[in-house]
Amino acid sequence: MRTRRQALSLIGALPLIAGAARGQEEQEYSLRGDDGAAIRNFRIPAELDPATLPGIVWSGARAGDVVLYEFFDYNCGFCRKAARDLDEILGDDKNLRLGLINNAILSIGSVQAAKVQQAVLRLHGPRVASEFHARMFGRRGQGDGASALAVVRDMGLDPKKVEESGDSPAVTAVLTRQAKLAASLGMEMTPSFAIAGVGLLGWPGKTALQG
Repeated sequence: MRTRRQALSLIGALPLIAGAARGQEEQEYSLRGDDGAAIRNFRIPAELDPATLPGIVWSGARAGDVVLYEFFDYNCGFCRKAARDLDEILGDDKNLRLGLINNAILSIGSVQAAKVQQAVLRLHGPRVASEFHARMFGRRGQGDGASALAVVRDMGLDPKKVEESGDSPAVTAVLTRQAKLAASLGMEMTPSFAIAGVGLLGWPGKTALQG
């Protein structure tokens, strides 16, 4: 399996400085997941606000009073679970706005799938990109360029145009910025979340996240 650094090199990321943002063990709040385990959490510095990132795939309320960011990888099993639960949470909470941010750290295939997602967003907008995201986690098997383009084809989109856009410098630049922010925040687990200026590492479970 390729390392995180090798995967990031495919999208042009510069060498990363570990621990640039904070100490990993600091706890901003005493939080517990659905399994009773402590949720690692930390205050996000204002200069590392995820809202400044390009290429976020938005869903939910247009002007929600709560904004939740998910840092995910298309080859993460917990991200697959989170995708289903987050869809239910969005259905229950009409004031929630969800922003999806790529953190493609698990494999080269993850980077390839992220490129396709960004191409769909650029060519077809957030609604179609959100559908692509749901379909990627609704399918079985590894997420990579081929499987992502198969989803594109099933959606009735042009895979050739999507592939060309995904290989563009503009998409590379967006994914590089997303990867650098995730690394600066220390989001070494997927999924991880940011909400109200606080970062949460790992999947806490549906009930804990709603709380």
